[in-house]
Amino acid sequence: MDLYNNIVEKIILPVGDKVLGTSFIKGLKHWRSLQYKDADSLQKLQKKALEDLLTYSTTNINYYKKINVSRCSNPYEWIKQFPLLTKKRIKDNLSEMLIKPEIENLVKEASSGSSGIQSTVYMSKKEASYSQGLQILAWEWGGYHLGDSVLQLGMSIERTHVKRIKDLILNTTYTNAYKIDEKIVVDVLKKQRTNGFFCGYASGLYTYAKIAEEKGLNDIKFKSVISFGDKMFPHYRKKIEQVFNTRVYDNYGCTEGIIISAECEHGNQHIITPHVYLELLDGNGNEVAPGEQGYVVVTRLDAYTMPLIRYYLGDLAIKSKNDKECLCGRKLPMLDMIIGRDTDIIITPNGKRLIVHFFTGICEHISEIKQFRVIQHRIDDIEIEVIPDSGFSNTILDALKNKLFERATEIFPLRFTIVDIIPATASGKPQIILSKLPKEII
Repeated sequence: MDLYNNIVEKIILPVGDKVLGTSFIKGLKHWRSLQYKDADSLQKLQKKALEDLLTYSTTNINYYKKINVSRCSNPYEWIKQFPLLTKKRIKDNLSEMLIKPEIENLVKEASSGSSGIQSTVYMSKKEASYSQGLQILAWEWGGYHLGDSVLQLGMSIERTHVKRIKDLILNTTYTNAYKIDEKIVVDVLKKQRTNGFFCGYASGLYTYAKIAEEKGLNDIKFKSVISFGDKMFPHYRKKIEQVFNTRVYDNYGCTEGIIISAECEHGNQHIITPHVYLELLDGNGNEVAPGEQGYVVVTRLDAYTMPLIRYYLGDLAIKSKNDKECLCGRKLPMLDMIIGRDTDIIITPNGKRLIVHFFTGICEHISEIKQFRVIQHRIDDIEIEVIPDSGFSNTILDALKNKLFERATEIFPLRFTIVDIIPATASGKPQIILSKLPKEII
């Protein structure tokens, strides 16, 4: 690290934690101290954390008290008695899942809704800080240090005063993924050139790489590209690494503050077991063996404000066999594969590329819509299927259409269809975008 990196980490951010009442630096140091522990120590840490969380939740959280599961001396057996937690269950039982119903001083996180169903969770400032610290540790595996130059794709279009200060201190150029058109991409990339890191949603990073290639921007190079938020498909990775002359480090987690795994310098996905308990289940709810494909179910071990126990994500993954070791020296267990669905990209008649988060970033704030799916039949025919929720009316769709056009800065052919059901993918997770355009166009 150079002088500025040290100033940021040792002076500026600790002062920021004091002013804001957060614990970011403390959390980062905590996770750093655990990453190279031996396998037995990591196992003991996870087991103790899981037992403490289950004990606390069944004693203090109304939702889990009502489930009334029988306590077991082995937390790995105890947790199997808990039902799976879905986004719908969170939405229906929100007040009973919180330790306190007052939410004014809590940090709110809304899921991206990339499954078509959006949920909201709350956490304390400390819990949010520790999650952010763990995210930065994952970035560090890709070579990043606090204060390094970063180009970041994200969904927070309106940067608050605090966020603008944070961007300045952390040397971050923030550009939104709502609207990815050629002019914006070219302008942003030309300013970056060979400087720093590129972070963001996998589909957004891929779209930037595609446009850079099409526009002949062959002198762009990043120290590394760090992806999160949706699936890093092999063809995404190949294109990004080829165009930006670098390497992709993929992180796997969810917006609800859970960092499940991160890719190390040797290309392995390490499960962050002190933070999360990961189950991979078959269709009958039984744990699959390492090397076999299973449905992803996670429990965050360090969140007590609103515990998420056995949270079903709808993804599929494969755990590595127990004897697999990584040359990076970390003894954290690994994932062989994260299986997702190709979150296709919508192309407008004017050539704008709208990734899945363009739609979820708007629809997540519309409670009258239970679920939706965007279907592109042709360039000039885009359909949104909608399952209504309570309070729904046609004026909701009119407002949604105007908001979509406003964010895209383009009026494009768009129609709505009210439906009773939206079919799921092989994982059981609804598909948010279905593009019927030829792949070479996307």
